[in-house]
Amino acid sequence: MPMNFSYSFPAIRGIQAGRNFYTVMCPLKLIPKIFLFDEEEIPADHRAQRLMNKSRIPDITNYILENPKDYIFSSLTASVNGELIFQPQSEEFKDLGYLIISLDAQFLINDGQHRRAAIEEALKISPELGDETISVVFFHDLGLLRSQQMFSDLNRHAVNTTSSIGILYDHRDQLSLITKSLINEIPLLERYTDREKVSLSKNSPKLFALNHIFNTICKLLGKRKGELISEPEKKFVSEFWALLCVSILEWQDVLNKRTSPRDLRIGSVVAHGVFLEAIGIVGHYLYRYHADQWELYVKELSTIDWSRDNKADWLGRAYGQTGRINKTNETIQLTANLIKFKLGLPLTEAEQKIENKIKEGTSTDV
Repeated sequence: MPMNFSYSFPAIRGIQAGRNFYTVMCPLKLIPKIFLFDEEEIPADHRAQRLMNKSRIPDITNYILENPKDYIFSSLTASVNGELIFQPQSEEFKDLGYLIISLDAQFLINDGQHRRAAIEEALKISPELGDETISVVFFHDLGLLRSQQMFSDLNRHAVNTTSSIGILYDHRDQLSLITKSLINEIPLLERYTDREKVSLSKNSPKLFALNHIFNTICKLLGKRKGELISEPEKKFVSEFWALLCVSILEWQDVLNKRTSPRDLRIGSVVAHGVFLEAIGIVGHYLYRYHADQWELYVKELSTIDWSRDNKADWLGRAYGQTGRINKTNETIQLTANLIKFKLGLPLTEAEQKIENKIKEGTSTDV
């Protein structure tokens, strides 16, 4: 018989590894009340979860609040330490029914702690979300060791999607939309951009990775993911990339089959993300300070020697002593600095400080 004081959830019963588990529909307003975290001061080997990365919570919270009509969450997974009873709906449907859980039972999230915290924050701003539901998979708690093993097993085979896939599948963020539109409208980018990988193998038939195009546009506009983009900015991005693609003659050689992406990667810095993002920095400067003449400067890029054999220019900037391309914030900026020198553009104060490091031999990334 059910307990006198209990939670009751519509549920489906299943079996894994010979043990019953239950999938229930839980109102969002109950999530902060029944799911508690381990205290942070508890040593790691006495917890069943990793510590929460609180910096992730605002992003997830904003995702809920900004998309109240089409947000989506996967199931939470939790252990129940306490009395629970499953009541089948009927003899015919023995695995459909209600899960009755004692009010004094303890609940521990095995997977979904950041979603839980974000739901709590979102409810503070939009309490009307409280009657919506999220699916929760309940396992009967068999102690700390079992809970720790569950956490390990749930995360062992999890594979994070690449940033390129995240951009490709994002239909809200304006920077993502601009990136995808740009790739579709410029033949070189459409043909030679890998839309899934974040880095290309030496033998890849592609020339660019989607996330490199995205990062370059971010630097070009001085924007971050989620920020609004004006119509003039969209126009500039489109025109800048169109001109850039014809001004980098080595890219045109690939488009016209005079060389391969593989050979260009081996022989030139223009086939690497460090170059693209450096160009984004230079382009942003041109947009701010040479809005009426930026095309003239971009055309001048065709006169620069981008060969990796040109060690006088690119060694210690785009690549190190081993010859390996090295893309870090510092090497991107050092590469951008040299491009600005080549175009007769001055460095900003911050750029000059980084330049001084390479002259003094104190740069750490090259």
